[in-house]
This record gives sequence, structure tokens and C-alpha cells, in this order.
Amino acid sequence: MPLDATRNSLVLPILGLLVEQPNHAYEVTARLETRYPHLKIRRSSVVTLLKSLAEGGLLRSGAPESVANRPARTTYQPTDAGIELFRSRVREGLTETAPASADFLNAVAYLGILPAAEAIAVLRARAERLRREIPVIPPGHPEIQMIEVHYWLRVLATEITWLTETADRLASGDLELLV
Repeated sequence: MPLDATRNSLVLPILGLLVEQPNHAYEVTARLETRYPHLKIRRSSVVTLLKSLAEGGLLRSGAPESVANRPARTTYQPTDAGIELFRSRVREGLTETAPASADFLNAVAYLGILPAAEAIAVLRARAERLRREIPVIPPGHPEIQMIEVHYWLRVLATEITWLTETADRLASGDLELLV
């Protein structure tokens, strides 16, 4: 497997979809296109990544099967190593990505793979990190000259509120995780 194959932005959503339900490349591609319209997805890239992940021991491939008159398709499912990589990438995405980014959106989609205590801690830590990153608007400038800062303040405030409320819902049991 190429050393950087697991760093491809499609790996996290591919593993996530396969954790939800083992599938073949064509179906994985279709589900990616539906669930992640913000990503550039080509079936050839998905096929290459699936093969690379399988060669690297992160996916298990079944024997190719034909249904009706369709070509034979290989079904993939994550191995234990693949699930651990997936959890690690979710943690990383929830912890290290930029606010309001596609990488954060991809990671938060699979928050449910983490144990509740860890999910709560990660969400609260991210909210605290974002609070420390809130920019200060220098006095004496008309709002229109700093409009982008005002916009960013609103984005950060919204994400902080969502993170805090979601962590609180997990802690209270109002929102349940998969594990």
C-alpha cells in the first residue's frame, strides 16, 4: 500500500460506510456521492483505495460475486486494524481539523464509533480549543472593514454551541452512540 494512501480524504468516509455495511466498490461510490456531495469522488479512485486498503490489511475482501447479468463484484469489510485506523482518524478529525471544515464534517459523521466518555471529552476539548481561538476585533474600525472577522466569530460561536450541546446530550443520555 502506498504510504500516503491512508491519508487520502476519502479513506475516512470509505471506512465509515464499510463499518456501517460491507459493500462493493460501485455501491461504496454511490453512497459516497449521496452522503458526501462536497467531496470529489471518482469510482476509479474508490476502487484503487479499496484495493490499497485491502492489500494493507485494513480491509478484508470477499470472493467476487455476480448478481443477475452484472459483472462480478468484490465486497469489502474492515478488519480490526481497519476499524482501529477508522477510530483514530475520527479522533484526529474531531480534534485537529479546522472549524467548519469538510474534514471536521467527515469526522463528526462517525462520532458514534467512539465510546461515549471519549466522544464527550473530545467534543468538550474542541469547544475549549475554539474558545481560545476566538479573534479579538480591534476597536475603532467600522464593522464593514472587519466583516470577515464578524463572520468568523459567528461561525466559531455556532460550532462551540453545537459541540457543547452535543456533549451535554451525550452525557445526559439524550443522544446515544453506537458503541
